[in-house]
Amino acid sequence: MKKIVYTAMIGGAALMLSACGSTDDASTEAMPEDVEMPAEEALGSIAEEPVVDEGVEGPEVDPAENAPSEATANEAADAAANVAAEAEAAIEAAEAAAAAEAAAAIPTGE
Repeated sequence: MKKIVYTAMIGGAALMLSACGSTDDASTEAMPEDVEMPAEEALGSIAEEPVVDEGVEGPEVDPAENAPSEATANEAADAAANVAAEAEAAIEAAEAAAAAEAAAAIPTGE
């Protein structure tokens, strides 16, 4: 039933998109100069060149000063390994619960 609804929705969306066209002649192709012309018109009146803002640049920073210590990096690695192990255990528990639920749903023939 859901597949029929999804197919109908996709078909309706395709019909709506095809109805948005405004050309009278289907053989008319979009030419690159027609597409780029509005952008050229919008930017045509700009005569100024971009300027570098000196106030935006901050002081020079040594990346080694901001680097975490080795102990912090090791703690982060251990925490990531623990999270990965917990996620693996949760996946295994979910699979076991799904298998038990599927086994309970099978009629025994009694």
